[in-house]
Amino acid sequence: MKGYQIFRFACMVSLWLILCYFVVAYQPFTLRVAFIVIASGIVVFVPVYKKYKRNGKH
Repeated sequence: MKGYQIFRFACMVSLWLILCYFVVAYQPFTLRVAFIVIASGIVVFVPVYKKYKRNGKH
């Protein structure tokens, strides 16, 4: 990955972590909250992983 791609990825990870912190901090931690955090991670990071994996081969 190039420098700007690493910066974009780091910004996206930090934003996701901040939003997950808000979800966890202001609600009691239940299975529903854990599911929301895990599902949002999948929705955010799987397409990014596929994009970088596909671009890495070309």
